[in-house]
Amino acid sequence: MAFQLLSEPIRKYIRDKGWEQLRPIQTAAITRILASDENYILASRTASGKTEAAFLPILSKIDFKESGVQVLYVSPLIALINDQFYRIEELCQNLDISVTKWHGEANKTLKDKLFKQPNGVVLITPESLEAMFVNKPYFVKQLFSNLKYVVIDEIHSFIGTDRGVQLKSIIARLKKINNHSFSVIGLSATIGDYDEAKGFTGDSSKTKVLLDRTAKEIKVLFRYFKGEGDELPLDLLKDLYIETKDNKVLIFPNSRGRAEEVAVKLKKISDRVKGHPYYFSHHSSVDREVREYVEHFAKNNFRLNFCIACTSTLELGIDIGSVDEVVQIDATHSIASLIQRVGRSGRKEGERSNLYLYATNKWSLLQSIACWLLYKEGFIEPPQKKEKPYDILVHQALSITKGHSGIKLTELIHQLKTNASFSNIELNEIEEILNYLIEIDLFERLQNEVIIGVTGERVVNSRDFYSVFKVEEAYKVVNSGQKIGEIPFSPQIIEDENILLSAKIWKIVFVDHQSKKIEVIPTKDGKKPLFSGSGALIHQKIREKMFEILYDRIDYDFLDQPSCDEILVLRKDFSIFNIKDLTIERPLLVSEKYLTFFSFTGTSINRTIRLLLKIVGINHRYDEESSTFELEESKELFTKQWKALAALLDNIDLHITTHFRENPSLLSFSKWGIYLPEDYQVKLIKNTFFDIEGTRNYLTNTNLILN
Repeated sequence: MAFQLLSEPIRKYIRDKGWEQLRPIQTAAITRILASDENYILASRTASGKTEAAFLPILSKIDFKESGVQVLYVSPLIALINDQFYRIEELCQNLDISVTKWHGEANKTLKDKLFKQPNGVVLITPESLEAMFVNKPYFVKQLFSNLKYVVIDEIHSFIGTDRGVQLKSIIARLKKINNHSFSVIGLSATIGDYDEAKGFTGDSSKTKVLLDRTAKEIKVLFRYFKGEGDELPLDLLKDLYIETKDNKVLIFPNSRGRAEEVAVKLKKISDRVKGHPYYFSHHSSVDREVREYVEHFAKNNFRLNFCIACTSTLELGIDIGSVDEVVQIDATHSIASLIQRVGRSGRKEGERSNLYLYATNKWSLLQSIACWLLYKEGFIEPPQKKEKPYDILVHQALSITKGHSGIKLTELIHQLKTNASFSNIELNEIEEILNYLIEIDLFERLQNEVIIGVTGERVVNSRDFYSVFKVEEAYKVVNSGQKIGEIPFSPQIIEDENILLSAKIWKIVFVDHQSKKIEVIPTKDGKKPLFSGSGALIHQKIREKMFEILYDRIDYDFLDQPSCDEILVLRKDFSIFNIKDLTIERPLLVSEKYLTFFSFTGTSINRTIRLLLKIVGINHRYDEESSTFELEESKELFTKQWKALAALLDNIDLHITTHFRENPSLLSFSKWGIYLPEDYQVKLIKNTFFDIEGTRNYLTNTNLILN
């Protein structure tokens, strides 16, 4: 029995907690982790006890009397570290093991104590690890040279991202300074590609996946309220208020501005009818102390109902206690995100999850249905593969060189080439990139060594150096000396303009551009703030499922009547196309003024088609939500050119180079790509922004069906 394998202090912890039994993922993890030193990915639904599944056996297995930090817990969010700290500290209390939070907001005295006597468990973000490698390389070795385990929470949020490449590189660097090999344990509720997850540990062959497929009952209902203009329909808000007023609810719109609109307008309705006042917004632009108050209120309040309009800040595993309902406003951009959000309700054993989805236009409704059906089929999008992350190689080369205060060029090349993150980048490519960094003065060459150059010093000494993601420039919003949050500068930021932030309405009284500060006072009416943000990538399987729904005759029992009516209208609209094979045929609507091509494929393929249309000179307007191209071309000419588009992919590097020179913002997705030679910038754009082979396959096999 797994329980008997645990150490006595851990068994006492379980008895004191009054657990009747271990969860399936915990039983599986305890028996495997205690029996071997292999890496494991623990995959099971939200609130299934994954943190304990990792730590119960690890704490039973390790001798914490050995010197040095024994366990490193890596989290994507500071808030998640703060949340998990109390859970892990409670687990460790019977063992006399110290647990230390390490991030920018953590206690400096406790950090200094750890330096003097490295031990126990450390909770950290990738950026704080990076900063330690750069600024305190001696302490990295002192702290982490005897590591036994690295636990990565919410590992799916790293896989397929620049931040994930950085973390994978940091793990490789930790292995290099370690006295022996350590094991990696990844935790996640949503993984779309288990091979990619296994590769994240640095050694796929020694990594096993423990998968708990135990399902949870989900009650789901879709509602449709047609929106006009930029604001949510009043009828939707009234319905949403009635649905949520007597429950503890998380509402997920798809943007920070929309979250503010929902929180403020629901609170207004509640005030009018003398309902409860507990309406909050929670996103990255709300002040940290306010967010922490909201989390604390939700977690520790058992009596009062509340409603939090939030973004992905509450999508990951921060414990906010029991939530009755989750509401999604318009389609999630991914199935992985939908799964995370649904899992926030019904977290207690035996409870079901409740999902309400509100759609405000036909395409959002169609995409929502497609995501839900694919989720029920067990599909999760595989992460985007980062096979040649040239831009993160630049960042890690600077970090390694700064941490060593100069390094032999041959040694730097060796460290990069043997790092698991960059194993697919050729040796000559690494050499070319490093020589270019010397050329532009990020590095300076001194005989056989490289040091950070004068220009490079400005880069590596910036507070922004440790992260690989872009951070938007923001203005502090202040009322009577109290910080409310931050918003990016936009034309909306002018005196006497009213804005929504932190679930309240504010009038701007003064804008100080020099100190980037906005002074506000409370007021009664306002507009949601404008936030920048690029649209998410929609996987082609979601669009294919949307297309399939249009030609199905299935009536879905989770739709309300307006949703059913709207799907019926859509099906009727598309019945004019004689589609026989959904896999290789796509509609082309011919009208007097223009053609409308419905591609029903993923974002990256659509981007590539847009580039090809530009190359052949076809004027067009593209709409991402509906996956449509409005073409100013005759049907004869377009159908002829359609089959010729694939041939252009043979010289695509040349075309992307020309397009990039005309439109440098193509590289805006990459923080560190600006330091690459142009040909590597083009390769990065080609591999990250477009999907060349996917497009070739799509164009070769797709036939146009005219109305």
